[in-house]
Parts: sequence; C-alpha cells; structure tokens
Amino acid sequence: MKKLLAIGISVLMVAAMLCGCTGKKSETRVFKQGFDLDYPPYSYIDDNGQVGGFDVELCKALCEYKGWTYEAVPFNWDAKDAELNAGNCDCIWSGFTKNGREDDYAWSICYSDNTQMIMVPDGSDIKTLADLAGKRVGVQTATSAYDLLQDSEEGQGELCATFEKLEVYDTYTIAFNDLQAGGIDAIAIDVTSGNFLMSGTEGYHFLDEVLGSEQYGIGFRKDDTALRDEVNEALQALVDNGTYDEIGKKYPEIYDFLCLKPSEN
Repeated sequence: MKKLLAIGISVLMVAAMLCGCTGKKSETRVFKQGFDLDYPPYSYIDDNGQVGGFDVELCKALCEYKGWTYEAVPFNWDAKDAELNAGNCDCIWSGFTKNGREDDYAWSICYSDNTQMIMVPDGSDIKTLADLAGKRVGVQTATSAYDLLQDSEEGQGELCATFEKLEVYDTYTIAFNDLQAGGIDAIAIDVTSGNFLMSGTEGYHFLDEVLGSEQYGIGFRKDDTALRDEVNEALQALVDNGTYDEIGKKYPEIYDFLCLKPSEN
C-alpha cells in the first residue's frame, strides 16, 4: 500500500509539473488605442485598410517596449468619449488637445505642441482674420478649432459670428477637398494637420495670425491613473532611447512641434 501510495503521489507530481510546463502562459495585456480614423499625420486608415500615423506608430512602439499586444480602435472623432466610456478602448490617443479638458480625463505628459490657424488658397482676398467676415469657413467637428470658434468668452466666437457660414465636417480631409473644389473659402485647422494636407499640394497657405495654441496628450478614463502612469514611464523611455525622435522624423510636418526631451541623468 505504501508503495502504491508513493507511486500515486509521484504520478500526480509529474502530472502537475507537465501541466505547469505545457499550460498557457499568463496572457499579455492588450492595449487598445482609440484614435480618429482620418486625422493625418497623427492617425488614419489608408486605402488598403491599414492604420498609420505618428500616434499609431508611437503607440505600437510603446506596446512593443512594454511587451503588450497592440489593438487599434479607430472611430469617428465625435464618438471618442462614447468609445472610451464604454471600455472599447483604453485611451484617446490621436492629436488630442489637453487644453480646456484638463479635468475631463487622466492625462499623460504632453508630447506635441500645436496651434490653430486659418488655411486659404493662394490668391485669396483673405489676408487677415478680419477678412473672414462674410466668408464660408470649414472646420472638423469636435476639434480644438471648432471649440475655439464656438467660444465667445475666451475663444474666437465673435470672429465666427462674422462668417457667412461655418461648415462643419466629419474630417479635415473632406473639408480640404471642399476647399479645393471652391465649396468653402477657408479652413480653421490645427497647423500640424494642415501642413500634412498641404504637403505635395501647391496653392495653399496659412494666414499669419493664430487662432489659438494647445498641447497634445493621451486621455485616459479619470480612474485609470495607474495605466496612465505606466504609459508615461514608457513614453519617456522611448524619448530617452531615441525611438520618439526616430518616428517623428518620418513626419516632417509635425517634427518641429514635438516637445518631449530626453531625461537628464
């Protein structure tokens, strides 16, 4: 009996060891990046259905650094809060302005500066912001430029009131196409996004005057501070090891606006 008992125990121990060796490993965290599906050069879906852009590349690099599995969650920009609050994504990371939203999310460190400006065709009679009176101006919905034009106290609401019409678009790509077709006279847009749209296309420029300025960060749900802190640490590591700069150089339209610096050791 003792021999049988000892053999039985040995068999159980071997079986447990085999299970431990062949069983599934602890699952890697899946990090879900929520982003605007048409906001180049920060995030977009190309004609082949592939996701790309500075923010997408940086997030993928961060996931690789952390050993996380990357998952893209593209959406129309005005659905960003619904997607985040429903848990469909872990963050909003897509040229997302922190200014004016400081208390609405748990924010990462800011990684890019930006400004809002007015884009017009070369030869336009619009030379200053005052010349926008009586003109048709386009803007993307739920963007900083849109918010500025709706704010009469601290923004450009009074300027907007002088327009013939403010045309609101789902994406800046559509707005730019309408500008090219003559459907609108100007676009209120983030300068980095405007630079990308104008790259390789002659005949457009910004007015000298600035509508507003801002910084981009990553917005998490307010109670996800632990995840935010992990991302901050990894983001700074990517700055320190040169990955942030390397990715930035692929996007010359925004490179000069990138604001993170290596740690001083």
